[in-house]
Amino acid sequence: MVKLVDEFRKGWQGVAPPSLGLSLVFAAACIALATLARWGLAHVRPDVYFTPYFPAVFFATAFGGFRIGILTAIVGGVLGVVLNFGDTVADHARFALMALYWAVCALTIWGVEHYRTMLVEQRRIAKRLIEEEDYRKLLVDELQHRLKNKLSTVHAVLHQVLHEQPQVWSRIDPRLRSLAATDDLISRIDNTGCDIRDLLISELGPYGHVRFTLNGDRLFLPAKLAVTLSLMFHELATNAGKYGAFSSPRGLLQVSWTVNDDRLTITWDETEGPTVDKVSAPGFGTKLLKSALSAFDGKTEISYLKTGLHCIMQCRIPQKG
Repeated sequence: MVKLVDEFRKGWQGVAPPSLGLSLVFAAACIALATLARWGLAHVRPDVYFTPYFPAVFFATAFGGFRIGILTAIVGGVLGVVLNFGDTVADHARFALMALYWAVCALTIWGVEHYRTMLVEQRRIAKRLIEEEDYRKLLVDELQHRLKNKLSTVHAVLHQVLHEQPQVWSRIDPRLRSLAATDDLISRIDNTGCDIRDLLISELGPYGHVRFTLNGDRLFLPAKLAVTLSLMFHELATNAGKYGAFSSPRGLLQVSWTVNDDRLTITWDETEGPTVDKVSAPGFGTKLLKSALSAFDGKTEISYLKTGLHCIMQCRIPQKG
């Protein structure tokens, strides 16, 4: 009994096609209910012969398919002619109504079957997309694991090679740790999000906490926006370490942010760094900074001032959920 109920539930929801036997039983039940309704209506209108069978055809087709629908329509038409509730008898008018009834049933069956076909196709596409998403997640997790292992191997090899050159190692080690921290952070916040202050501290911490100041209230970032900003902060911090404030002993960085309604504005100000004499052609990092926030109705403005790089990032904060 439980198995039968489960098969009926799956067939009704369109998860799996029901068996022929269950479809026939369901169609017979629909016809029986329609005939009972016709008997009740006969006390008011004895000339209602076929109308109660339209719902039976609709539900039988929706549950069992067009073949079951056609069979239900034929049986309903025959019962509409043969069964008499009252003193009425079959005449030419009733046969004409039966032909009209079958024509309407044909349209009903075609429409329901068309909908069922679309539903099956949508379920197939949804299942394939879910399988592809699961495979993508598995692949990304594996790539993250391999990347982490490779970065650890590079870190160990460089430490072994440069253990007699502490000055060189002291400049390389924070960068490698920053890369590792970024990878771990992106993996960790991918489904949860994080606070913007924690995000910035994770990115800028390897360069020394006395080299930067953060100004702004606590602000929780949704996962997708947090991942995007983590990539942008990492790019800006890397450039600051190579060419900007963090490459100079006296260089400083100030990051501030404000929120107005649902708009977030982040200001990145570098001072006391090397003077920018010539700006090279835009590379991948610059393109990333320029386009990353477009998905959040945002933009990025970068200026190379005498005091250092000045960057303003503006975007919309997505609503939770």
